[in-house]
Amino acid sequence: MKPTGLFITFEGIDGAGKSTHIAGLADAFRAQGRTLTLTREPGGTPLAEKLRTLVLNDAMDPLCEALLMFAARRDHLQQVIEPALARGEVVLCDRFTDATFAYQGFGRDFDLAVLRQLECWVQALPGEGSRLRQPDLTVWFDLSPEVAAQRLASARVPDRFESQPTAFFARVAAGYAQRLSEQPARFARIDSEQSLDRVWQSVRQVFVQRGWLPPESMP
Repeated sequence: MKPTGLFITFEGIDGAGKSTHIAGLADAFRAQGRTLTLTREPGGTPLAEKLRTLVLNDAMDPLCEALLMFAARRDHLQQVIEPALARGEVVLCDRFTDATFAYQGFGRDFDLAVLRQLECWVQALPGEGSRLRQPDLTVWFDLSPEVAAQRLASARVPDRFESQPTAFFARVAAGYAQRLSEQPARFARIDSEQSLDRVWQSVRQVFVQRGWLPPESMP
C-alpha cells in the first residue's frame, strides 16, 4: 500500500538553524524507508532558481518581489511538490508561503490582502473548491534577530535580505507569529536560542508526537 505523502516546511530567519535539522529529519525518515524530496523556496526548479537569483540580488519594489516569489512557487508546486506528494513521498521544504507573508508582508510592509489573493491563485488544488495546498506541518525556528545576526556575522556575504537591519527581522518574526496565530494546528514553534542538541530534541518530539516517526527512529 502506497504511503501517504507528507508536506513539511521549515521557516525562520537566516541563522535559526533550519538546514541542520532538515538534514537530521531527512536521515530519520530515510531510516524508516520513506522516499524524500528535499527542496527550497524560492527555488526547487530551474526556473524558480533563476527567479531566486533575481529576488536575492536585484533591486525591485515589494510588488515585483511578491509576484516573483509566487511565480517561482507556482512552478515549484507543479514541477516538484505535487508530483512528489502524489508518489507518496515526504517533501521537506526550506521555506514556503509563510516566508512570503513574513518577509514581504511584514518585513516590507506589503499589502497582506494582495498576498492572500496570490496565495489563493497559486496554491489552489484543482477540483477541490477553495482548498489550498498548505503544509501538513510547518516547523518555525524562532530566534531573536540579535542572536541571528551574531551567528551570521562571519558566515558569508549577505544577500539583500540578510543585509537588512535588525528592525526588519523583528517585523519578520512578528509576521511568523501572526501566521501561527491564524493556523496554530499547522505550526510547531521551536525555541532556537537553545543549544543545538536541545533544539534537535524539541524538533524530534514534534514528529514523534504526530506519529510520523517512532522514538527509536531518531538519532
